[in-house]
Amino acid sequence: MNIRKATTSYEGWMSGHIPTVTADLRYKHAQMAKSPFAFMRATFYRWMQLWKELCADASRAPGVLAVGDLHVENFGTWRDAEGRLIWGINDFDEVCSLPYTNDLIRLAASARLAIKEEHLSIRPRQACNRILEGYTDGIRSDGRPFALGEEHIFLRDIALSRLRDPVHFWKNIRSMPNFKEKPAADQKDALELLLPQPGISYEVKTRRAGLGSLGRRRLVAIASWCGGPVAREIKAALPSAAVWFGQAESEKIRYMDLLTQAVRVPDPFLRICGNWVVRRLAPDCSRIEIASLSSTRDEGRLLHAMGYETANIHLGSKTQMAKIRQDLKKRRKNWLHDSAKTMANALMNDWERWRAS
Repeated sequence: MNIRKATTSYEGWMSGHIPTVTADLRYKHAQMAKSPFAFMRATFYRWMQLWKELCADASRAPGVLAVGDLHVENFGTWRDAEGRLIWGINDFDEVCSLPYTNDLIRLAASARLAIKEEHLSIRPRQACNRILEGYTDGIRSDGRPFALGEEHIFLRDIALSRLRDPVHFWKNIRSMPNFKEKPAADQKDALELLLPQPGISYEVKTRRAGLGSLGRRRLVAIASWCGGPVAREIKAALPSAAVWFGQAESEKIRYMDLLTQAVRVPDPFLRICGNWVVRRLAPDCSRIEIASLSSTRDEGRLLHAMGYETANIHLGSKTQMAKIRQDLKKRRKNWLHDSAKTMANALMNDWERWRAS
């Protein structure tokens, strides 16, 4: 199955589960042609087709409840119940049971593509080494979340440099198109679930964001509360693309399963409500774009932290840890670099075909 047929098949499967937004799918197809990194972010379904065949040995590694669609821009910040700024993985749309190696190879392949597009300046082999070192350190130490206070100053500086200006942020939120329909009962319940008080008045906007989730309905409730704006987004929930590919036994959405099991500081404004993912939108609750990082960032340290945070997630699969530690010890020295290179090259070939057609 080539990339065109895979996309048609996946989107047909997707529309059988949720109502899709056709205009957003057309936009997604255009974005996929812009760069290999954008293509990778948009096509986890294609990754599922390729990786088991191209990384056969790694695909037999011990399984965990994995992120699935992991990449270097799937990291960001949120505020915990104490108001502390937390850094970590911030999107779990594709959570499913996979070999632990999947997340590492995908993260490393994304770093390789980001290097190719000059968003990172580190060498590919060094990037892989730092990711694997961070992951190994996390697994050995039983993990630890990244609360950006007295510690992790380098991450705090990265995060604070990318916190959006509130004036610009809220201007963009208010400029989003109005939702012209009356929200359905389940949409209304989800929109109101995490608002600061019952009965608060709000307007509903439509939002286009991300790449892999384009085509899913996103709605945003915007309200004025205690002297300032607040916003809550709902996004249609969908089983992982691993289900479409036949590599997952159940269509259960595992989003919250992973969040409650992982070594993680909870986000009090992230929930599943029916068939919707609900989250707070705010200037300091967003992903961090690699291309816009300061030129003085320590990329090796950042990638080490990404590897460590991946371990934080995998540590939720407690019964697999002894097997994973053993598997890591027996793997040959350059396995992650070689696997990431193989997958990045396959994605580049797919991207060339997609762009040409």
